[in-house]
Amino acid sequence: MALLQIAEPGQSAAPHQHKLAVGIDLGTTNSLVATVKSGEAVTLPDADGQHILPSVVRYLDCGRQEVGSAAREKASFDPYNTIVSVKRLMGRGVEDVRALGAEAPYRFVAGDNSMPFISTVAGQKSPVQVSADILSVLTQRAEDSLGGEIVGAVITVPAYFDEAQRQATKDAATLANIKVLRLLNEPTAAAVAYGLDESAEGVIAVYDLGGGTFDISILRLNKGVFEVLATGGDSALGGDDFDLALATWIAEEQGLEVDTLDTGLARYLTEKAREVKEGLTDADSVNAQLDYADLKGSVAVSRAQFDALIEKLVARTLRACKRTLKDSGINADEVKDVVMVGGSTRVPLVRERVSGFFSRELHIDIDPDRVVAVGAAIQADVLAGNKPDSDMLLLDVIPLSLGLEMMGGLVEKVVHRNTAIPVGRAQEFTTYQDGQTAMAIHVLQGERELVEDCRSLARFVLRGIPPMAAGAAKIRVTFQVDADGLLNVAAKELSTGVESSIQVKPSYGLSDGEIAQMLQDSYSLAEGDLNRRRLREQQVEADRLLVALEQAIEADGDQLLTQDEREMLLGEMSQLIALRNGDDADAIEKGIVVLSNESDFFASRRMDHGIQKALQGHTIDEIEEKK
Repeated sequence: MALLQIAEPGQSAAPHQHKLAVGIDLGTTNSLVATVKSGEAVTLPDADGQHILPSVVRYLDCGRQEVGSAAREKASFDPYNTIVSVKRLMGRGVEDVRALGAEAPYRFVAGDNSMPFISTVAGQKSPVQVSADILSVLTQRAEDSLGGEIVGAVITVPAYFDEAQRQATKDAATLANIKVLRLLNEPTAAAVAYGLDESAEGVIAVYDLGGGTFDISILRLNKGVFEVLATGGDSALGGDDFDLALATWIAEEQGLEVDTLDTGLARYLTEKAREVKEGLTDADSVNAQLDYADLKGSVAVSRAQFDALIEKLVARTLRACKRTLKDSGINADEVKDVVMVGGSTRVPLVRERVSGFFSRELHIDIDPDRVVAVGAAIQADVLAGNKPDSDMLLLDVIPLSLGLEMMGGLVEKVVHRNTAIPVGRAQEFTTYQDGQTAMAIHVLQGERELVEDCRSLARFVLRGIPPMAAGAAKIRVTFQVDADGLLNVAAKELSTGVESSIQVKPSYGLSDGEIAQMLQDSYSLAEGDLNRRRLREQQVEADRLLVALEQAIEADGDQLLTQDEREMLLGEMSQLIALRNGDDADAIEKGIVVLSNESDFFASRRMDHGIQKALQGHTIDEIEEKK
């Protein structure tokens, strides 16, 4: 198992050489920045003393932008120019973000490589640009508060973020001129905060329900080592969905047609729903006053009504918990502690259901809004070299398997899901046809057996392979996943050393729920997938035999076969072709055996003929002399 040593001996710093590093929780609803001061990790406030920065950006026609509370206040009055919940758009394609519907009421235009841009009065803005504007405000806050330049930041991401979403986050940091020390999974950041503060040991579950994403991670903590056993969740489930469910109910109570609401009113109702949700954390009922254009009045919402609206959403998180426990090989009763992370875990029904599922009291000692930023700050302090005596190890895992396309549309998994990162894996492959001088490398992500059921990440071609017989060349393909979960793939032909590589940088990510669906399908469709894989394998083997025999007959059939023998082989080949085009793997396998046996005599004659041809014109004495 690959371990990441994040404390490097010899990097001790004198007190006056303390390097300024921060941890940033770039959240869907809110963001924070934290640092370590006098040995304690604390979040940093703005000039008004506010620690939480709403993740909202409003673009103005003068070229300026508002970020935070001022922007959120204008969200319902200027919906097209005010970007909220941008984290849900990170690493996604145009069609993906359009499918978000009421959650993303923007005017999208396609950019290069299908990256979506949002049309605003200040021009077209990508989700990466919007996130960069949020990050810039946070780093400026940190530099103003700490009185110096920041040397780097640890930025947290959901454990369920895929390759494209992680890369988009890193691109946003680059655009904001931030040196990324590491991308850190949010549940792991929370474990760092709790594990270091309480010296916890044993198995813990980190339940992270934020504004737009849900993660569940099962970790083993022991003497400063944080090992992620398994991770799961939903990249499109969070407090925003609670708000949307409540906003829809309020609209219906007011006699409004939900599908016909204008963008401004939809935003207003969603914001009002958020206020009601937060009020129900401590109260049994909330009376919401409505005042927008022609909509006047009030509506009373009880906690029981709200609970009924979100019951199915909370149940979805518990199903993910069950799947992730199964992946980790841990039973619920083996979980020692349950850490609650994210503002949405303040909802009483969430706490009640999670506590009941694990039969445990929940860890809510640290503010769930701040715990991720605190853990990231602790990690950043170590990576900056301020704690040379630290022996903390972090073992994050990749959320989905990585592999290559094989002949017949099969997927060969090279790095399996829940493998600890950073990690390197190498596997040798070979050529399919005689004289093949190039090989197409198709990198895939997913748990299914066939290419069509997995997600394409990248393609590149290895050229310069010396022409050899099929199967003679040796090509080593190496997968390197770094500590941020980003992937590099290299292919090398071993006899010549010719090499080609690519940094996997997809232009957009998985659509809503696709990651969770991929995992669910890998379980529910496992038997069918294995049958389909076996069928494809037998079809590929049949094709290999048919091509080889066809080439042999064309090359030597006239010399080595009688007319009857040729017709017999062609007949057997026709029968195998018919079987190969069917869907019975067993029948194809039997057909391959029959044709192989029937053509053995021809293979023996070709071998004898080849030996005689090589010996022609040479005496035994000459051959002996060459030995």
